[in-house]
Amino acid sequence: MVTVLRRAGAGEGAPAVPQLRHSSWELAARFDRELGDPGDPATVFSYQEAVRLDDAEEFPDEACAALDAWGLADYYVPADYGGVLTGFEDLQQLIRMLARRDLTVAVGHGKTFLGSVSVWVSGDHAAAVRLGALVKAGARVSLGLTERTHGSDIMAGELTAEPVGPGYRVNGEKWLINNATRGRLLSLLARTSPVGGPRGFTLLLLDKEELPEETYRCLPKVPTHGIRGADISGVVIQDAVVGPEAVVGGAGGGAELLLKSLQLTRTLCPSLSLGAADHALRLAMEFASERVLYGRRLTELPLTRRTLAEAYADLLVCEALSTVATRSIHALPSELSVTSAVAKYLVPTIIDGQVASLGSLLGARSFLAGEFAHGSFQKVARDHRIVGIFDGNTLVNQYSLVAQFRSLARNYLGPLDHRPRLGTLFNLSRPLPPFDPERLTLLSRYGSSVLGTLPASVTRLADAALLDPALGGAAQCAAELRVAADALHRRIARRMETVAAASPESFTDARKYGLCFAGAACLGLWLHSHREAEAGGTGGLWQDGLWLEAVLNRLLARLEVRPAAGAAEDPLFERLYTQLTQQYQDGSLFSLLPCPIAEGPPSC
Repeated sequence: MVTVLRRAGAGEGAPAVPQLRHSSWELAARFDRELGDPGDPATVFSYQEAVRLDDAEEFPDEACAALDAWGLADYYVPADYGGVLTGFEDLQQLIRMLARRDLTVAVGHGKTFLGSVSVWVSGDHAAAVRLGALVKAGARVSLGLTERTHGSDIMAGELTAEPVGPGYRVNGEKWLINNATRGRLLSLLARTSPVGGPRGFTLLLLDKEELPEETYRCLPKVPTHGIRGADISGVVIQDAVVGPEAVVGGAGGGAELLLKSLQLTRTLCPSLSLGAADHALRLAMEFASERVLYGRRLTELPLTRRTLAEAYADLLVCEALSTVATRSIHALPSELSVTSAVAKYLVPTIIDGQVASLGSLLGARSFLAGEFAHGSFQKVARDHRIVGIFDGNTLVNQYSLVAQFRSLARNYLGPLDHRPRLGTLFNLSRPLPPFDPERLTLLSRYGSSVLGTLPASVTRLADAALLDPALGGAAQCAAELRVAADALHRRIARRMETVAAASPESFTDARKYGLCFAGAACLGLWLHSHREAEAGGTGGLWQDGLWLEAVLNRLLARLEVRPAAGAAEDPLFERLYTQLTQQYQDGSLFSLLPCPIAEGPPSC
């Protein structure tokens, strides 16, 4: 993060006010500019080319090669191991910016990080340096986790690795693996004990170039509804003997290492959703600005403006949650089992709904290919549906929360003295500490410190509203959110059911827990960052708690505290629509922070 100084007033000698300039957002803006104009069909990363490749179900080789040349793979490798990754916000914003061009490219290229992350987390410096050099040189790395008959139940995996001398003999199949065919290296979760169990699996890193050809074969590409050009396939391993250097994180430690590593990828996965949401909203804005209905442009209709403003609010709540979650990798890694589960299930779920609501504005053109923007909207709608499945689907992540209900309730309702101060987490102008993988845990001992800030944040905002009545609406929303969160925690504290026999009500409460968590994240972010953000040129988005009130309204509607539908000409959402229009016309990323991405409005 970089903070510069800006005059608060026009008069000579006016006090300087910190202006927030976020280095990760600026990196992403530069990246986007250097990818070229997406409206120019001659560019590799044009929307038209993305649709053409999708229609042909063709892998985006040229785009991935261009990303290699730009150096994106360097951001998949921590600086300690020869890369340039020092903060996960950089990677979050780069993936987000790539996903707003084409989710297929983002998935096809970015999955190398998923395949590599367990090596980074393992702490094996020598192995990480070796892998880092390969990744920087363009090697793709896949994660072989799921199997045809077991899906998300990774503890039922049947691919085996039997001890042979100092190494292992590997046999079995992994299926529905991204880049299984095109990837050079495979991170495989292998059963190393016949009885399985928590210590019965080991993570292996296999290099195809070092395996005899007769010991493996790649399975055919699986046709998919979305991301049609991606290499979703599988691999069969037959009597492949690997040495002890293939073991990642120690024999028997594969399951624990993998679950900790997935906390990182689940936290970063919502960046794909943010990119898709930006693309869908930009397409809807262009369509509504040009389409004439009943003698008026669609944007002149109050219901259209409300729909667009609500979609914008949905994107902002997801961005706020994703930002806090990503910063938690550095500032609060011991609670990432909770934070990652919330972010991974809630953000894709909200964005799926956002894309569907925007599709209603486009009508039939949201389904048609070639009628509007080369058919980009129907592509992004199809592509995004798979994000909710990556790295553990919605039920898997809600299940993870249900498993921690007692700790979550106890630490929310109990004493607060163990909770860390979270100013560094919420204040975007503060630098983050280096990521420490040794602080990752399978379960959060102290529940969620983020949600634990909710009562104090509500009080702080109420006090601010006494001095600035314009914050009254946001403060009232926050108070209602606290009532809902308090009731939720009292309810889950009484649940005595085992996780294996969790009731449907438990999963409903897991969904509501995520919504309360998102509200706490938004409150913390606004309270700790709004002064610098207002001074940084974000206009009215942060002033008077505009975005905060809007997103809390949306969360309360999902919590069924407030009605889901309101007046089409609600003044709050009319003001938010004004900010949306300004960002669209300025050619900015639809974001909480100013991020110019072009000289003018991009062509969709």
